Amino acid sequence: MPASYLLTQMTWPEIEEALQTVKIAVIPLGAHEQHGPHMVESCDAVLAEEMGKRLAEKLFPEAVLTPTINMGVSSHHLHFPGTISLEPSTLIALLRDMIRSLKEHGIKKFLVLNSHGGNQATLGVAADTLTRELGVDFYYAKTTASAKDVMDRRIESKLYGHSCDREVSEALYLAPWLVRQEKLAKGEIQEGGRWQKLRPGNPLQGFYYYEEMTRNGNLGDARKASREMGEEIVETALERLTKAVKDVL
Repeated sequence: MPASYLLTQMTWPEIEEALQTVKIAVIPLGAHEQHGPHMVESCDAVLAEEMGKRLAEKLFPEAVLTPTINMGVSSHHLHFPGTISLEPSTLIALLRDMIRSLKEHGIKKFLVLNSHGGNQATLGVAADTLTRELGVDFYYAKTTASAKDVMDRRIESKLYGHSCDREVSEALYLAPWLVRQEKLAKGEIQEGGRWQKLRPGNPLQGFYYYEEMTRNGNLGDARKASREMGEEIVETALERLTKAVKDVL
């Protein structure tokens, strides 16, 4: 007996048998974008998939993990080499096709497990659109956002959220090969820029490019990251996500 259902590692007869108990499909969603000088650009996609594997195991046999969507809405990172960005409409189209396909096999509930903050606004639109259009239950969650209390207690940096103390810690626990540990760096923040007036909590919100905020592409201080911090954040989030999903099954 498998410990989890992973579509990419199953044959169709195995999937047919699994569908007798599967109630929800978990779709890992990441991005392909710069992560400063010390994390590879597949970071978000890999972290979403690794979290998804663990969540599928905890939800077995009621969940199946789909292939990972390894690009996302990353236009704010485009001036850094290597970043590939999808239009929001493209991401919604990908989700529509995946969900429509899996609905043919009897799955009616879907969770997009997202590891990239730039995807969140698009997922809000997708939830509204695809729930009504396809007649399914569409949920989305940021991978470790439910462990915010742990982050507040453990992270010293005031400005974090990208290739920072938190994200590097999560990677050291989930996928250490993503990290160039000899190049860990503090974010080179551009103080006094217009971005500071557009951050969450201000009266106005708006678009800005990431280099307006940080010269080297990352926030926080990745030198303060640790595997132990990553384990506490990830495992706390997984416990809470598992309970939340079971509540809607």
